Amino acid sequence: MKQVEKDESQKHRILILGASGYIGNAIYKELGPYFRTFGTYRTPNKDYDNNHQFFQYNVEEDDVYEILEACKPSIIISALRGDFNAQFIAHQHIEEYVIATNCKIIFLSSANVFDSYSKFPSYELDKTLSHSIYGHFKIKIENSLLRLAKQQVAILRVPMVFGLNSPRILEMKEAILETNAVEVFPNLIMNVTLDKKLTQQIHYIINRNKYGVFHLGSTDLVHHDEFVKDVLSQITEKKVVIKQVFTSNEDRYLAVLPKFNKLPKHLQVTSEMVLNALSK
Repeated sequence: MKQVEKDESQKHRILILGASGYIGNAIYKELGPYFRTFGTYRTPNKDYDNNHQFFQYNVEEDDVYEILEACKPSIIISALRGDFNAQFIAHQHIEEYVIATNCKIIFLSSANVFDSYSKFPSYELDKTLSHSIYGHFKIKIENSLLRLAKQQVAILRVPMVFGLNSPRILEMKEAILETNAVEVFPNLIMNVTLDKKLTQQIHYIINRNKYGVFHLGSTDLVHHDEFVKDVLSQITEKKVVIKQVFTSNEDRYLAVLPKFNKLPKHLQVTSEMVLNALSK
C-alpha cells in the first residue's frame, strides 16, 4: 500500500497559482500530502518565505513563466485573483507553457459565466453569457483555454463556496459582531458548495485524469435568503438584522448543475451538507 502511495506522489508536480488565497490554500492542504505540490503567494509572509514549496508572485508585476520554469509542473491549478487584464496575460503565458510541455491546466471558473441567463439553471454545454465584469472575464479565459487540446484542460465552474473560515462566513460573523445587517437576495435561486468537498473533487479529477467542463455545485437548489438565514442560525444564536435586496421582480437562477460530467455519489454535495459542516 505504501508503495502505491509513493508512486502516486511521484506521479505529478502540481503548481497552485493563488495558493495563499482561501480556495487555493484549501486545495494545497488537500493535495500536499499526495503530490509534489508548489504554490504562489502574493504579499510577503514569513511562513511562506521560508517554505521552499512557495513562490512569491504578483500577477500585476511578475512573469508567471519564471515560476513555471522553476517548478516544472505537470498540472497547473489556477485559483488566481487580482487585476483581470494581468490575469488574462498570465493565462496566455500559461497556455504557451501547456502547449510546449504537454502539461495540464485546471482552471477555477465561476457560476457567473451564466449570470445573463436567469430563467434556468445552467449545464456544462450551455452557451456562456454574462452581464458582469467578473463573469465576462472568466468567459474570456475559458474561451482561450478551450482552444487547447481537450485532454489538457479542466474548467471547473464553481458556485458560492462556504466553509468554517470562508470569506462569506467571516463577513457574516463580522456583521453580527458589529450588529450590521446581512444582505440577502430573495429572488435568487442558486446552488452552493463546501470548501472540503471542492478540494476532494479536484483531487479526484487529478487522480482519474479527467478533463473537460465540470459543474461543481450542490445537487439541489436553494433560495439565497433562506439559505443565508439557515447559515446564520448555524453560526449564531443572536437575532440578526436581514436586509432584503431585490434585483428583479421574478426569481432568477444562478446555478451550475452537472448533466454530462457527473462525479461519483460520494463526491456530490448538497446544501444540507454545507449547513451541517458550518455547525461544527
